[in-house]
Amino acid sequence: MQRRDVFVTGGTGYLGRRLVPELLRRGHAVRALVRAGSTARLPPGCTAVVGDALDRRTFEAAVPPADTLVQLVGTPRPNPSKAREFRAVDLVSARESAAAAVAAGVRHVVYVSVARPAPLMKAYIEARTEGEAAIRASGIAATFLRPWYVLGPGHRWASALLPAYWLLERLPPTREGARRLGLVRLGEMIAALVEAVEHPPEGVRIVEVPEIRRAPARPAGA
Repeated sequence: MQRRDVFVTGGTGYLGRRLVPELLRRGHAVRALVRAGSTARLPPGCTAVVGDALDRRTFEAAVPPADTLVQLVGTPRPNPSKAREFRAVDLVSARESAAAAVAAGVRHVVYVSVARPAPLMKAYIEARTEGEAAIRASGIAATFLRPWYVLGPGHRWASALLPAYWLLERLPPTREGARRLGLVRLGEMIAALVEAVEHPPEGVRIVEVPEIRRAPARPAGA
């Protein structure tokens, strides 16, 4: 396994605070973009970069010598009422990260997007789709992970839907949609992010829900 130098935005968020320690455990160098006052929330071994994810000028100079940038900034607990935040936070941060990655000579961007098409969360899907477009336009190799909902601490309301998903995934008329919009567990999502970091593509790679569920949880050093 090749050691990566990883710059993470959103390192203290729902996914970031689980991903950063796992990357460190596996021997990667990690720096995380945090707000002032949040540096203590990062694990030992992670270098804090204080800045604003919505303004690349506050962190762009600290991205080198990273070869990988993981973009995790987003609106907490997204729901249809937060359409304005999706554009002001999720989309702007993706664009700023893409521009910072270009300036820093990053070779791989990992971006958590969202499964589509879907009947709900139109504004969220639009913001994440435009985020993907900004990263594509950078010309940098990219991995787009497209979960629909990640089950974990504080994010368990959708667990009640698991029996329905189990049935829908087994019926031919609904199988494809249920799998594409399926629920993934937090551990599966972190494993998929680690897999993306450790195995960069040549161009653009899309990782949908079925692939996220299959991501291997490898021991350190494997």
